[in-house]
Amino acid sequence: MYISYETPSQTSTRLGQVIASAEFVVYDQPYTFVETDVSSFPKELLTTALAFVRDENVWSALVPSVEPEHEKFVVFSFHFTENLDNSGFVGWLASHLKVVLGTGVLVICGQNSQRGGIFDYWGAPLSVASQVIAEIRNLRGERSAA
Repeated sequence: MYISYETPSQTSTRLGQVIASAEFVVYDQPYTFVETDVSSFPKELLTTALAFVRDENVWSALVPSVEPEHEKFVVFSFHFTENLDNSGFVGWLASHLKVVLGTGVLVICGQNSQRGGIFDYWGAPLSVASQVIAEIRNLRGERSAA
């Protein structure tokens, strides 16, 4: 984990480089959270869940959405370039999306040492999926397909 002492402008420049160089994947289908009692791990979801998180009462699994009544999210991920300081990335991008698009996000982080270390799964409400993905592509310096 990195510790950076820099101005807000330097942070923005650095994290702009981080997002541009990260592996960025957008998942085709919407995802939702499924909750199960904490006393029984939902092993039947192992092959479909992107992530499992628990508190003292429930296991919460991020899975492809099949139930119409569940809140749905567009899900995308970032795997970061090794040895590139990505500290502050979650706060930076979440704040940017809130200011520009008005949306909150969900973020679940993991570790894969063979692929640069920390990686993130992000989610945003399905209702703003196209705007969120377009804004991320803009931050990455990608040209829109107009």
